Amino acid sequence: MKLWQKKKTSVTEQVDRFTVGADRLWDIRLAPYDVLASKAHAKMLASVGLVTDEESKQLCDELDNIINMVTQENFLIEDDFEDIHSKIEFLLTESLGDVGKKIHTARSRNDQVLTAMQLLLKDELSEIKALTKDLFDTWMGLANTHKDVLLPGYTHLQVAMPSSFGLWFSAYAESLVDDIVLLNAAYSICDQNPLGSAAGYGSSFTIDRELTTKALGFSALKVNAVAAQMGRGKTERITANAMGALAATLGRFSMDVCVYMSQNFDFISFPDHLTTGSSIMPHKKNPDIFELIRGKSALIQGLGNDFALLGQNLPSGYHRDMQLFKGKMLEGIDELKDCLTMLNSSIKEVQVRTEIMADAKYTYAFTVDALNELVQQGVPFRDAYKQVGQQVEEGSFKTPKKVAHTHIGSLGNLALDKIQKKFDKQY
Repeated sequence: MKLWQKKKTSVTEQVDRFTVGADRLWDIRLAPYDVLASKAHAKMLASVGLVTDEESKQLCDELDNIINMVTQENFLIEDDFEDIHSKIEFLLTESLGDVGKKIHTARSRNDQVLTAMQLLLKDELSEIKALTKDLFDTWMGLANTHKDVLLPGYTHLQVAMPSSFGLWFSAYAESLVDDIVLLNAAYSICDQNPLGSAAGYGSSFTIDRELTTKALGFSALKVNAVAAQMGRGKTERITANAMGALAATLGRFSMDVCVYMSQNFDFISFPDHLTTGSSIMPHKKNPDIFELIRGKSALIQGLGNDFALLGQNLPSGYHRDMQLFKGKMLEGIDELKDCLTMLNSSIKEVQVRTEIMADAKYTYAFTVDALNELVQQGVPFRDAYKQVGQQVEEGSFKTPKKVAHTHIGSLGNLALDKIQKKFDKQY
């Protein structure tokens, strides 16, 4: 059943397969949101006299039955139906007859998809934020636990200055604050009601779009009907870019883990159940989890570019190209949530080496501390720099007796409470 099909209008099986694609599978995810939007629409139709109060009640009661149906694991959109919208309208008509046929008054599948997708994205972004908070809490806990364990810091992959596990973990924790800001921005974009924009040019019926905005929990109305239509693809692109920023944080941390686990560094390790072995080398403990997070994070970052390319040459108005945003968006969401969950559960079991800096190869990591000691004794900075440099060249440099970094955000003053406040403010 196709909502647009007439007696003399039909398409071949090949055309149907190509134009529908995998939408029937993806639409199952949208089904609960489409039903919610349909209920709000039915109530609105009654409020403006386009259906009676009794008809609206019948529609809403049957939609309640349908939402119980679509949330079951065995729910299917059969090949007879083009999408979830046609399936739901069929079920309504099958149960209510002519009353069911009235549900599509003053709307189009275009604003149906827009509304359902934005409701879904709001829920998914909220879940991604919650998973991000879980990871933030884990990293902050690890930072506090290992705040006094020194770790060599690197620039250009060369030994640079002393760092600490506390500094490392809390660095990534604070990076999540920026990612939350972007997720919040994406949520705000999604939190605008497009229902009532119909096919992108509004309706000749006098409908109440403010009513549906309130009923569906949107904080604002997407006022202009064309702007609402043009939001399809743009909303997904903005959401994907926010997800990509978060994925970049996960990917970069995972790269650190892969490096720190290697025998050449040997800063951290994990229990055997979190690593894999080699089919030929018996000694191997491979960081497969973190390599996959790194790889999947890279692909998630590419979504924003995919969506930019997909929508860049489209004029205003609806185009079938927009259908292609749906599957990629949902796939990216699932991958990101999976990466967040896996990273959080795995990193909780990290095993940290405590005497790393005692190794002679890290002696020169303390040259800046030695230089600063001289400066505090009254030696001009550049002269102190030359003195320490000469000691290094001569092989006479000795590690300072203590490392005293006390400013906010240094290894001796992580200021975890300030990072926590920043996160809480944005979350």
